[in-house]
Amino acid sequence: MLKLVFFVGVAGTGKTTVARGLAERMQATFLDRDTVGGRFVEKMLEMNGLDVNDRDSDFYKKHLRDLEYDTTKDICIENLAAGQNVFMISPFTAELKNKAWIEEVISAAGLTKQEVDVKVIAVTLSDMETQRKRIIDRQTERDTYKLEHWDDFKQRVQFVPDINWDIPSTSILVFDNSGELTEEKINSVYQFVNG
Repeated sequence: MLKLVFFVGVAGTGKTTVARGLAERMQATFLDRDTVGGRFVEKMLEMNGLDVNDRDSDFYKKHLRDLEYDTTKDICIENLAAGQNVFMISPFTAELKNKAWIEEVISAAGLTKQEVDVKVIAVTLSDMETQRKRIIDRQTERDTYKLEHWDDFKQRVQFVPDINWDIPSTSILVFDNSGELTEEKINSVYQFVNG
């Protein structure tokens, strides 16, 4: 059975780090939405005279947000159809609320829910200061806006997103990524995905 694993949560929780740890134990196509669409979004923001790091502007939300997510989804569908496990890394807040979204992904790949094991790993942290420190430590340009507007950003944070997909509760893991990401923690994630 194919594995389609979503690593979701807000910026700085370590979604990509957890996904990379799991990728050392199992083969999967690794789709981080920031990597898939980042350069295009930055160019389009620049062409419109906007801050290339601002993913909170009305312009981004209206014209670019869905473009990034839909492109990542299309690549996911192609890989599922080719028989590949897929790791999807991004907040996916709107998609997780849309019950039909996951059904559309599986169906578009020419597969059924019996052929694709969907798991959601909601990566969280126990406190905002750890999150802020991790965002600073990763030193990426796209985080500049978040850090410069931290008080506004942290007010909108929802640590565990709403998940309205038709999957069993046993297919959802809330993973506290506080502290060091040890082998034991990665093993527990591996067991969850393959259990």
